[in-house]
This record gives sequence, C-alpha cells and structure tokens, in this order.
Amino acid sequence: MLRVGSKAACMACRNLVSTNMGMRFLVPLQKLHPLSRAIHHRYSANTNPQRYPHRTAARYFTSMSRLPMRPPKPPPGSGGRSYQQKRNFWVARLAARLLKLRYILLGTAVGGGYTAKKTYEEWKELLPDFSEYNWVIPDFVWELSEQIDLEKLAKALPEIEEIAKLLPDLDKIGENFTFLKSLLSTETSGDPPLKATDSSAAATQDAGDKQYKKSSDKEKIDQLQEELLRTQLKYQRMLERLEKENKELRKVVLQKDDKGIHQRKVKKSLIDLYSEVLDILSDYDANYNTQDHLPRVVVVGDQSAGKTSVLEMIAQARIFPRGSGEMMTRSPVKVTLSEGPHHVAMFKDSGREFDLTKEEDLSALRHEIELRMRKSVKEGQTVSSETISLSVKGPGIQRMVLVDLPGVISTVTAGMASDTKETIFSISKAYMQNPNAIILCIQDGSVDAERSIVTDLVSQMDPQGKRTIFVLTKVDLAEKNLASPSRIQQIVEGKLFPMKALGYFAVVTGKGSTGESIDSIKDYEEDFFQNSRLLRDGMLKAHQVTTKNLSLAVSDCFWKMVRESVEQQADVFKASRFNLETEWKNNYPRLRELDRNELYEKAKNEILDEVISLSQVTPQHWEAILQKKLWERVSTHVIENIYLPAAQTMDSGTFNTTIDIKLKQWTDKQLPHKALEVAWETLQEEFARFMAEYKGKDQDDIFDKLKEAVKDESIKRHKWNERAMDSLRVIQHNALEDRSITDKPQWDAAIQFMEETLQSRLKDTDSVIRDMVGPDWKQRWLNWKNRTPDQHIRNETKNELERLLKLHDDHTAYLANDEVTTVRKNLEGRGVEVDPVLIKDTWHQLYRRHFLQKALAHCSLCKRGFYYYQRHFVDSELECNDVVLFWRIQRMLVITANTLRQQLTNTEVRRLEKNVKEVLDDFGEDMEKKTHLITGRRVQLAEDLKKVREIQEKLEAFIEALHKEK
Repeated sequence: MLRVGSKAACMACRNLVSTNMGMRFLVPLQKLHPLSRAIHHRYSANTNPQRYPHRTAARYFTSMSRLPMRPPKPPPGSGGRSYQQKRNFWVARLAARLLKLRYILLGTAVGGGYTAKKTYEEWKELLPDFSEYNWVIPDFVWELSEQIDLEKLAKALPEIEEIAKLLPDLDKIGENFTFLKSLLSTETSGDPPLKATDSSAAATQDAGDKQYKKSSDKEKIDQLQEELLRTQLKYQRMLERLEKENKELRKVVLQKDDKGIHQRKVKKSLIDLYSEVLDILSDYDANYNTQDHLPRVVVVGDQSAGKTSVLEMIAQARIFPRGSGEMMTRSPVKVTLSEGPHHVAMFKDSGREFDLTKEEDLSALRHEIELRMRKSVKEGQTVSSETISLSVKGPGIQRMVLVDLPGVISTVTAGMASDTKETIFSISKAYMQNPNAIILCIQDGSVDAERSIVTDLVSQMDPQGKRTIFVLTKVDLAEKNLASPSRIQQIVEGKLFPMKALGYFAVVTGKGSTGESIDSIKDYEEDFFQNSRLLRDGMLKAHQVTTKNLSLAVSDCFWKMVRESVEQQADVFKASRFNLETEWKNNYPRLRELDRNELYEKAKNEILDEVISLSQVTPQHWEAILQKKLWERVSTHVIENIYLPAAQTMDSGTFNTTIDIKLKQWTDKQLPHKALEVAWETLQEEFARFMAEYKGKDQDDIFDKLKEAVKDESIKRHKWNERAMDSLRVIQHNALEDRSITDKPQWDAAIQFMEETLQSRLKDTDSVIRDMVGPDWKQRWLNWKNRTPDQHIRNETKNELERLLKLHDDHTAYLANDEVTTVRKNLEGRGVEVDPVLIKDTWHQLYRRHFLQKALAHCSLCKRGFYYYQRHFVDSELECNDVVLFWRIQRMLVITANTLRQQLTNTEVRRLEKNVKEVLDDFGEDMEKKTHLITGRRVQLAEDLKKVREIQEKLEAFIEALHKEK
C-alpha cells in the first residue's frame, strides 16, 4: 500500500502519466487509482488538440502541483466506499502540499520576519530619548532629513546577507519537521492510510520509521536544544553589534556641530540631577532627624569576592585600584553611571576628565582614587566613612548610582586597626538600613558558601529580600572546582542561603588577571556560558547570566525604586524647611540668612578694611609712637651702662671718651636689633588697635574668634626685612657721632629730655629705697605698719651711710674697704649686726639717688650754658657734656623713628596686608577651619536652611524631569 504524500505514490503517478502521454488509456478508468483518474481527467481535458492545439502534454504536467483542492465527482454507483476514498484523497493531497520544500521555506521566512520585527522593536525601545538633543539640529535640517540621512542610514543597517547568516539552518529545520511529522502520524489514531498496490514495501517502510524513531528520539531532542541555544546566542551577538553601531550613531549626533548650530548650555541628564541630590545629602548634617532615604545601589560583599570587578563590568572600565588579596576599598565610593558621547570619568570636586579609552588616563584615575582613599583614612585607622564621589559617562552605560563599600572581613590581620571589622560593619549597615536602598549582594562562587559573612548581614537588613539582588561571581572556577554543580543551581534558586532576594545572577568577571580589558572579559564570559553545561543542562536560565543582563536588571530596579520613593522624600524635606524657617523668624527676625561661607566673606571684607586703615595712619603718629617705645626699650641701657659709668668718673675727658666707646659698641651690636623689634611690635599693636576699634562699631561678635586667628597667623607669617638693618645701623652711628647743637631750642629740648629722664630714674630709686627701709614714721602711725627686722637693719645702715655722704659730698661711686669697716663698727656699737654686702648694696642705691639729685641740679645750671657751649668756653661749673650726650641720644631716636616709619609705611604695612589676604584665602579653602572659627546656633541654622532648600530645589527639578521622561 502506498502512503498518501509519500515518494512512492508520487513516482507511481508520474510513471502512469508518462506511459500514456499522447495515446488513450488501455485500462478502464474504474480500475485506476483515484489519484490517477483525477490526473487522467485533467490531462485529457487540457490536452485536447481540438480545444487547445497550442498546448503540449509536457507543459501541463508542470501544472500538477496546482491540482484543485476539491476532489472530482464520484462516478455513479460508487456508494459510501467511494466517498471515503475521496475524503482520504483530499487529506493526502493537503499533506503532500504542506510538506513541499517551498512551504517550509515560506513558513520559515514568515517566522524569521516576525522574529526580526520583534527584535527591532526591542532594540528600538533600548534607544535613549534624544528629545533633549533636538536643539543640536536646526529646524531646516529636520525638514531635509529624509534627503540627507537616507543613504547614511542605509549604510548603517546590516546587509541582508549578514542577517541571512544569522537565520536558522533551513535544511536542518526541514529534517526536524519531517521527524516531528512522523512522530505525529504514528501517535495519531486518525484516518487509515490509503492502500497501495505494493503492500510489502509499505510495511517495510513503517518498520524502518519505527526503528528510526526509537533510536534517535533522544539525540533529536538534544540537537534541538543545542540549536535553540546556538540561535539565541547568534541573535545576542547581532543585538550587541547593532548596539555598537547605535553607540557610534549617538556619538555622531551628540558631537554634531554644523554651521548654524548655536552653542547652548546642555541640560543636565536625569541621573546627574539625582546624583547632585545625593552629593548634597552626603554632606548634610541632619540635626532635625531628616534621614536620607533616597535610593542608591549599595554593593556589599566579602573581601575579594569580586565586588569591584562587577562594578567595573557595569561601568565598562577598569577604574578601581586592584591588589592581590589585600584590602583596596578603604572608603565608600559613589559611582554615578550615565550615558554620554565619550567614555570619561570625573570626580565631583575636580574639573579634570579621565579618558577611559586611554590606558594612561585609567592608570592616573586608579592612582587618584587610591590617594583619595588613603587621605580620607585618619591616622590609626584602616577604613573611613568619608565618601568619594565619582561619575562615569559613556555610550550604552545603564543609568544608576552605585556605592562600592569596603569588603566585609571575618578577622583583623596585622597592620589593621583593632576596630576595623566593626567599622566596616557599621558603614555597611548605615547604607543598607536605608529602606529604599537596593542591596547588590556579591558572593564568591569559588569558595564554600558556608564561609560567607555578608549573606547573614544582608538577611538582617532585608529579611524579606524585597530590595536585594544576589550575584554569584567566579562561576567558571565554581564549575571547575565543585564536584556537584547542583550547588550552583541551589544558590541561584535561593535554596542554599537563608537570605531572600528579588533576583539571582551568575557572572564571570575574567580570569583573574589585572591586565585584562573589559572587552576580553566580556568575550570570555560569553564563551564560558555558551559552552557551560550549567546553561545547557538547564541549571541556569539565559536571563540569569552575564553582567549585561545584571546591569539591565539593576538599572530597572533602581529606577523603579526611585519613582516610588522620590516624591515622598521631597515632602519630608519640604516639612523640614518649614520648621527651620519658622525657627529663624522667631529668633533672628532682623537678620539675613547668611550661611558660613557668606559670613566668612563678610568677615573677610571687614578685616581687609581694618588692614587698609593702617596705611591711613599719619607719619607724626608713627614717629611719636616709635620714638617713645624705642626710648622705653633702650633707656635702661643708656642710663645704667653708658651715662652713669661715664658721669661718675668726674672727669670731662674721660667722660667723653667713655661715652664714645660705649655708644659705638651699642650701635654695632644691640641698637639696630632693638629698633627693629620696636617697629615690629608697634605694627602689631596698631593692627590690633584698629581691629579692636572696628569691633566696637556695631560689628558682629560672631567674627571675634576668626579675627583673632587671622591676626595671630598673619603676624606669625610676617618677617621683617632684615636687609634694612645694615642701613639703619649706619644711620644710627652717624646720628650719635654728631655733637654740634646748632640752636637754643635744640639745647633746651635736650635739657628737658635729660631732666625728664633723670627725674624718672630718681623716682624709681626712691621707690627702691623705700622698699628697702620700710614705712616711715608717718605711715607707721597712720597706716599701722611696722618694719621688718631686715628693714630695720637697712634703715640703720641707710642713716649711717647718709652721714658719710654729708661729710663727703664729692664721694666716688664705690666705698672703700676701710669705710665699710667703719660703718659696720658704728652699727655694731648701736647693737646692729650687719653684713658688708648689705652695706655695699644700700650704698649703691643711696649714692645713685645722691648722684641723680646732683645731676638734676647741674642740669638746671646748664639751661644758661648754651652761650658758653657755642663759643667753646671752658668753665668747669658750666661744662655740660651730659646735655650733649642726651641731645645725641634724642637726635638718634628722632632719626631712627623717621627711618622706621618710612620702612613701615612703604614696605611692611603692604607686606602685612598681603599676609592677611593669604591667610584669609587659606582659611577660606579650609572648610574645617571655617567651621571651627565661625560657630553658633545662628550659623548652623543658616547652614541647615541653605542645604534643605538646595536639596528640595534639586529634588523638584529631578521630579519634573522624571515626569517628562515618563
């Protein structure tokens, strides 16, 4: 029996027709096979030479493929059996047509077209919204876009031959269809097959089909699974290639700068707006319990579990420092991923862009991150909670904000701080306790799952797993090392760990070499999963593997969380702003809300105004202050070491010689240094005086601490110009060598200066003597004071020495030994035991007073001695060498004060002003210093108001942009 649609039946029909072409049939039509009768009727009708003389039998044989679907009318008398044969004949013809190769090709083409259309629509949905960049292309370009861009678009599309290569193998699919059809025909209890003339051949073929089915069922199923996986990977490669081309097209659009395009400020992307809000919140000190509940992706995992590698695969660049088994992530790193025309990275507080396509920039970026981490770690610590903010842009990068945290450790090793483990736990918990944070839990697949610490920590923070995504890394090593790969299946199905998660992913982040590029890692990951039995045996599903699928899933989850929570957070900050504004109005109703930086600028201007006031001091004021202070500094040396030793010689020639020698020594060694010290102290005192005066003029007392710090630091940095000392020494030496008093006013001024000086010294000497001898009789009676035994002895000694001075008015400055013995014996005769040292000490003060009194009397006589001095008359009674000395000293003071004043006003005041500006600039750049120097509730309240307003405004701008993107 011949099966309908089989090759045997078709060959039988063809032979029958070919043997009877051009002649009449020798067999009655009733005895022919129904299919043969149908062919005969059609052939006879169409080959009738009377009706169609121009047609031949060969041409109409080709029309057999277009046989009518409706069977011919049955001959009379055939009955039900004839109807059954007709129905079977119709089914056979339908099956024969369906199994034709061209129908298989047609069906494959239709299915492939539908798949291509669906792939194109998915790829089109992945394209970013370019509505933000409509301003880049002028209006007239849009009008001519069809004429300009058609050829470029056509070239950018893949060729049809390339698409055809990606389509399934049609021959293999045809064989698979035949195999499936044989399975269906044997299992279906439908219409019985038609009888054929050769029943033995049909039986043999059925037996072969059954044997073929039994032997190759399992192999065919395996082949179909492999073919399906291969086809999926081919389409995946096609999508990746289209995405690369799409990146290039986006670069062209974003970089396009034709004529007529005006430069405008590019609007910030959605993720950049969101990242700015997070940066402000990281610096915000929430005094009102305003917690940061905005979403971000928190990357946690055990140390060396591959956290950083996963983040680098998502960022598509090797941006983090790497080490072999040592802790590299020492502080949280916030990475803002966004799309852009160039693959670049930039720190929040820096304007430098690192080109991630260049190895030298990548190396510099890794070095900078490592430096910032080490700088943020305080002395004696291993990790820091200070966040490093980094943004990465590039074509095709998924938009999200990730925070890479230090790896969780189980043991503190040598070189680490003792509290390192607890510090890492507290940092991780601080980020994970945010109810809107997405936890990206990284687990090393190459080690035993029981050794993991992070899974327990994540389970505590998110016990229901509503915001956790689990990632198993190093799956290639896990597959190689594990004796039972089913453990990997248990992990990614969430059956091995007690923690729960939204999704489970398995990734491969390279072979472990630090020199691998991102592209090579992607190729290695794709090749591994293509050949891995984990995917082939169904332990892993296609959507659970590769970092690309992971980044897509994390990005979708991140934006879903953002849309659900951002408006609620905006309302929280709005309420906080209202509370802060109410407090300010109640406490500081008449003051502007100046934050710390604004207050610092105000204080800076006030301090600079005070420094400028130094230049407005009159020369007379400078010289008077300098002259007074300089004399106060050197007067003791002049009287004690120069004047008195020379004057007590009682010889005019010796006096002048001694004065000249001592003045020369003093000028060479001490006087210039003393003068510069006086000038520097005078400048400091005047600077402080002006700042104190401004403080009293309704100035804000909030700046007192800052001004004092600026004054001290400026004075500390200021150094007097030492080169002026040599010139000052010459000027002072010349002034002291001059002895010629030219007029009477100068003489009188010198006498007045001498009298004032001697009277001041005499007053000091009297005070010393009173302290030595104690109160006199009047004080003892009126104030009820008594002398001490020592004062009594000194008083008796004083009285005895005064008798000696009365007897010898011209006595020298020193007592002779016999005089000391005489005084002592006289005192012992009155019952007073006295030491010779005490006698000499008392004598020094008494003789000093006696000498000063005589000098003052002589000074009064010299008031009329200018005439004799001018004419060089030698008169011992009016020899006024001491007046000339004081004139020389006075003239030196005047000239020195004038010289110092010129140096102050011309040089030192300006240098001090420059130092003050430098100090203010340095303080302005040091936020910690400003925070320490400008304090108070008013400052903190203004700071909080500024931060909350800025956060609210940024959030509102972000929400508006988010609604527009929807």
